[in-house]
Amino acid sequence: MTRNSKLAWLFTLALTPLAACTPEKRSPDAIREDTARATSEATKDVKAVAQGVVEGLKQKGPLNINKASENDLETLPGIDEAAARRIVDGRPYDNGSDLIKKHLISKAEYDRIASRIVAK
Repeated sequence: MTRNSKLAWLFTLALTPLAACTPEKRSPDAIREDTARATSEATKDVKAVAQGVVEGLKQKGPLNINKASENDLETLPGIDEAAARRIVDGRPYDNGSDLIKKHLISKAEYDRIASRIVAK
């Protein structure tokens, strides 16, 4: 045997045990269980995203302060239950700044919601 063939044979002999160390083979049942678990998690994520989209679409555009419910008004930043009740009780409004003129909310509160409301 030549030196190169001895090295090749030795190298092959050294690699043989490593070739036998392949990852554990998984059963089809284990693969199905893992797939079902991943699908379930993905479904939960998709449902959460869809719910966020639906809520976002409900809030599409500015809120009409002459027609909005108290609950809808409470979604505005800084508007609590008492302020929402005052807004509903003070209807109708010609424009959003009527909320300040009628002393229902402060100028600072109005500035936070001005871009999110209309009076139609």
